[in-house]
Amino acid sequence: MIRAKLPPAAVIFDCDGVIVDSEEITFDLLADEFATHGLPLDRAEVARDYIGGTMADVANRARAAGAALPADWVDRFYSRLYARLAQGTPLIAGVLEVLDALDAAGIPYAIGSNGSDQKMQVTLGQHPGLISRFRGHLYSGQTLGAPKPAPDLYLHAARALGVSPASCIVIEDSPTGARAARAAGMACLGYAAHTPAGRLEQEGAMPFTAMADLPALLGLA
Repeated sequence: MIRAKLPPAAVIFDCDGVIVDSEEITFDLLADEFATHGLPLDRAEVARDYIGGTMADVANRARAAGAALPADWVDRFYSRLYARLAQGTPLIAGVLEVLDALDAAGIPYAIGSNGSDQKMQVTLGQHPGLISRFRGHLYSGQTLGAPKPAPDLYLHAARALGVSPASCIVIEDSPTGARAARAAGMACLGYAAHTPAGRLEQEGAMPFTAMADLPALLGLA
């Protein structure tokens, strides 16, 4: 586990499951799609085995597990997912208070997501003023061509924020993202909402279970 420097020079957030509560919607749709194509899994199994990857990676793993997904499945699933997310994607409880604490301390922050730029616009854009709070620092591993667990996304965000990787803290909810943070040389706090705390710890993250605790964990309270 990489030791955190408190307070950090910058904080980099994952998006899905950390800023917006989109994971359960995604898991439900994936479970439905997998069952339709011959791979019956419940939401808990989907969360356990498919959290944190790109949808292309999800498709590859599902096919390897026996799902007969068509060649155009990724594009079709994204269309279905974006339409569902646009109907209403709540924020993670307490995350606005975390951003308020960072703003009060003058600490910059960014999002580094394996989701697409379009997906971030769909989910974050539902909440007035939220996108502008990130001052343009919304980064997609798909757009960069190097999704997590590669460290490139987090290293890119640190450069854009003008801080060293070692002075950043990453907020993640998946083992894949925690692995990327560790590879980038960044301390990671693991929001253990959909992933067992032990799996996040195995990837070098320090787990926590409530966003209300995050300002203190960042040395801001």
